[in-house]
Amino acid sequence: MNNNQSTVGSTSNKLSARLLREICLEEGADDSGCVEVQRKALESDREGILRVYPKTRSIISIIRVMNRENLQSPPRYIANTEFHLTSEKISEISRKILRRLNEYGVRGVIPPVGFPMDMNRWPNKKIWDVSHKLVAVQAGLGHMGINRNVIHPKYGNFILLDSILIDAELDTYSQPLDYNPCIGCQLCVSVCPVGAIHPDGKLDFQACFTHNYREFHGGFQDWVEGIISSKDVKEYRSKFRDNETASMWQSLSTGANYKSAYCMAVCPAGDDVLDTYLPSRKKYVEQVVKPLREVDEPIYVIQGSRAESVVKRNPNKEARYVHTPYRPTSISGFISALNLGFNPEKVRGVAMTIHFEFVGIEEVSFTLIISDGKLRIQEGIIGSSDLKVHSDSQAWIQIVNGEMQPAAAMMSGKLKIDGSTELLQQFQQFFLT
Repeated sequence: MNNNQSTVGSTSNKLSARLLREICLEEGADDSGCVEVQRKALESDREGILRVYPKTRSIISIIRVMNRENLQSPPRYIANTEFHLTSEKISEISRKILRRLNEYGVRGVIPPVGFPMDMNRWPNKKIWDVSHKLVAVQAGLGHMGINRNVIHPKYGNFILLDSILIDAELDTYSQPLDYNPCIGCQLCVSVCPVGAIHPDGKLDFQACFTHNYREFHGGFQDWVEGIISSKDVKEYRSKFRDNETASMWQSLSTGANYKSAYCMAVCPAGDDVLDTYLPSRKKYVEQVVKPLREVDEPIYVIQGSRAESVVKRNPNKEARYVHTPYRPTSISGFISALNLGFNPEKVRGVAMTIHFEFVGIEEVSFTLIISDGKLRIQEGIIGSSDLKVHSDSQAWIQIVNGEMQPAAAMMSGKLKIDGSTELLQQFQQFFLT
């Protein structure tokens, strides 16, 4: 038994932050920090954290540095191997840290670095309970860059994150950095093959998810439905090339592979990385950015999206058309799909307000407003509208997913439209499918 056990790990005493950091570094973490579970900034994730481990009082955040040259290599299998191996390594480190803490009477739970996640909640709710990025930022390990990756002040964004939920309080806690290591170079903007990262910092999540995560759960669902809907091998092969089938097999066999992650590969932020960028930015672009931009590859997009127009401007990229991975199974999922699938390219000059009222299993009402190229959804019925939709909630989900025709729903009394049905058809064209 460790001599410190009675004073460091007991419920009546607080764990030493200094000791905790020593343990983390000794077991292989490249940096660490710790946050109290009641911190206000964790409010959005607190329910999920306590769902995983109800005794959580503190959350340890650790990082493991990856080999950035592997991530910058144009063949994506090199980068993906680095992701997988580092993920395994940091998971092993987390378990060693927790075993050391067990010696001091501290118990805890280690959520996975990435997958598996709670797929019972897909696609209507977030499938993770603990956001490693959120915890890492609060633990002082970096800030989110324009590319939506946590950028460490020394190692940049070439890191993987893990969190450990423990039942002990610390004598002191980490605080967020007072500056953002992101240098605003916007190389991530320039290299993204689907234009998902906008110069103003906005992210087109739909575009990113559709391509980069093609061989994760959403794309896999689209692939399976493509198989089922094919009447024979010839039709299947008209939808999927042999190398696409082989690539999906590889992800299923070795772990899901990212199609891009170029935004991470080109990021020059972080003290260790800046030395390769600042002496000659032009040379950095030639050696790191340009090779990725010029890779001949298929890019997965939804037809009619902004991402499609971005791909068509790059002669090295070929647009491959797929369907949105989101098929809502609830009204809350339908609202999420509206936000994710909204296509601002098609609403220039359009002004429209729709009142939605749902009854049955889900009783929900909201007001949808399209104006100035933007979508706003407000809870409840607000003001006047151009169109009113009153529907049984389950029937509406069937309509959205193409399982029931609107006319049939109207004839059965499950759908009522106050306004032009042509306006409803026009509304449907504003969203990616």
